[in-house]
Amino acid sequence: QVQLVESGGGSVQAGGSLRLSCATSGYTYSAYCMGWFRQAPGKEREGVAGIDSDGSTIYADSVKGRFSVTVSKDNKKNTLYLQMNSLKPEDTAMYYCAVDFGPDSRHFLATMRISQFGYRGQGTQVTVSS
Repeated sequence: QVQLVESGGGSVQAGGSLRLSCATSGYTYSAYCMGWFRQAPGKEREGVAGIDSDGSTIYADSVKGRFSVTVSKDNKKNTLYLQMNSLKPEDTAMYYCAVDFGPDSRHFLATMRISQFGYRGQGTQVTVSS
């Protein structure tokens, strides 16, 4: 059973930094697409950043140059990270990590439809105050 568990959210002032983590388990696929999407109250889900098993990354224009997505491997388990710098109040949202292994995953990643990945975590809240 695929499981994703996020951590690292919290409250920070504008200009500050946070690092989100997503521990993944329950799968043996070596090829994957992983990423982060967010949803603020009253707004649609927005793909934030993604990475595939080849190491290629993609970012939303709104976070380019400020956010960085990486994956680390430990005991055959992948942990997804999102380093968020120079945070802005408009970054306030619930952040979710997601993973997919299917044939459509690279298309979803390329079009930043990360919320359509097959598996997601429970979310972690990020609040940025001005």
